[in-house]
Amino acid sequence: MKHYFLILIALLPLLNFSQPDTDVFLFDLNIKNGAFELSNMKNISDNKGYDNQPSFMDNNTIFFAGARNGQTDIVKYTINYDSKIYINRTEGSEYSPLKIPSQKAVSAIRLDKDGTQKLYKYSLRNGESEVLVDDIVIGYHTWYNDSILVSSVLENGGMSLYTTNFETQENFKVEANVGRSLHKIPNTNLVSYISKANDSLWEIKSLNLVSGKTKFITNTLSKSEDMCWLPNGTVLMGKDDMLYSFTPNKDVEWVEVASIKDYGITNITRLAVNPDGTKLALVGESTKVEESNLNKKLEPKLENIAWISGTWKGEAFGGITEEIWSKPSGGSMMATFKLIIDGKVSFYEIEIIREIENTLILQLKHFNYDLKGWETKDETIDFPLKEITANKVVFEGMTFEKISDKEMVVHVDIHKDDGTIEIVKFSYTKQ
Repeated sequence: MKHYFLILIALLPLLNFSQPDTDVFLFDLNIKNGAFELSNMKNISDNKGYDNQPSFMDNNTIFFAGARNGQTDIVKYTINYDSKIYINRTEGSEYSPLKIPSQKAVSAIRLDKDGTQKLYKYSLRNGESEVLVDDIVIGYHTWYNDSILVSSVLENGGMSLYTTNFETQENFKVEANVGRSLHKIPNTNLVSYISKANDSLWEIKSLNLVSGKTKFITNTLSKSEDMCWLPNGTVLMGKDDMLYSFTPNKDVEWVEVASIKDYGITNITRLAVNPDGTKLALVGESTKVEESNLNKKLEPKLENIAWISGTWKGEAFGGITEEIWSKPSGGSMMATFKLIIDGKVSFYEIEIIREIENTLILQLKHFNYDLKGWETKDETIDFPLKEITANKVVFEGMTFEKISDKEMVVHVDIHKDDGTIEIVKFSYTKQ
């Protein structure tokens, strides 16, 4: 009974009844010359209850722990298709799902109804599970490679850092009094962890799995322990509604890099970045969805997208892009687009958005630099409307997002000859 009681106490921050509802939010992340830009926010869990602990399998796939039918199961979310599926069905609740290197499987902590807590492996093909570790009680974990696991283990009323070698079937204790955030450090043979040896001053430290040596990196933000590593070796942490960065061997203190206050999100906890550093998933609480109305669906009227009008300039395809949108009139908006590469026009577009049968449709035609058309006389490229919100217009294959009164981002699906789709981002500034 004492064994189960200690587990329950350590897991209280995880359980649905012990904290406010949390959600997993996904952002496009753009870092240029040290400046962080967050855009295209989406609540990918969009679920009542405890949704938490996101991790990327690849640039297009996220796993997280999601509430379902009074428990927590493993969710697989595919970004390109905006789709999510539950990959397992057990009597217990699963937490902290991670892709297992070199296997078509994920690992997760299962807390069964009788209080038993073990690390399991779940097949991505059929959801079947098997125990991975049952001789220590793992609370959180990360994979160093496909045979070595680094974990925070529940013991003596707290957590200790352990490594597990699956080839030798041995567990080794590294350090007592650690936190839950464990990560591979990009382009190194190191793993980072949070040391809580000093209760008032937590530290981010590294562990060398070969030598067993640990090294101080920096102090955490006050009483914050959730973090992630960007591909360039910068640490990202959140506190309240602000994101901070720290680059080892460069920064001497944490730097404020982005606020998510305008998105109505606060109490940032878990963070995860995809392998190429273009997507950020974070966990937080929605504080003013009613007030911000960012996700409220608007009627398919041109007046609700009038903010697109104006002259916009940016860069894409290795050149300079320009779009000039008219204000709504006569039931439509019209635009001209041109791409200039090496001082010469590469191609033009004529675009229109028009009201038709209680919806909107975007249509365009392409032209060479000499106005010879790409499409036939009566052919157009059509993008039916999916939805409009206060700062976004989503067509099938093209999305306009308002970043500010002077900034706009457009995402366009480019269909390649091999059948794949490349999403091209146009970042515009209003002239």
